[in-house]
Amino acid sequence: MATAFRYGNPVVEFTGAQVRSQCRQLATVVTVVGDIDSNNVDLLIRHVTRSIIREKPFILDLSGVASFAPIATALLTAVDEACRRTADEWLLVPSETVSWELEGDFPTASSVPDALHCFSDAMTERRQLLPMLAKSA
Repeated sequence: MATAFRYGNPVVEFTGAQVRSQCRQLATVVTVVGDIDSNNVDLLIRHVTRSIIREKPFILDLSGVASFAPIATALLTAVDEACRRTADEWLLVPSETVSWELEGDFPTASSVPDALHCFSDAMTERRQLLPMLAKSA
């Protein structure tokens, strides 16, 4: 596992896949670029699921994934289970290659900006409900 330096958000290399994690205001975004296969899927599962923060939406950006072996769906299942345990919302941004291999019903968005927009809309709706809840109490 080699790490390329980039101020603030280092890229971590996992045998053919590069991973960058960013904690943004609306969500944590983990971007994976390259190939996901049996050589790196277990390492990716450990690294990606560590980035899931309780009560913070999560976006798994696989839009730059060139090859996605069938075993790589284990990464999606692990993220789904980790987000369920922490009661976090999450969205997957798949590449065309990932979309072909999708097994199961994972929540998806067409891009990271679209995913962030979804979480922003949900947060705005919850904030609008707060005054109504306070008045009824």
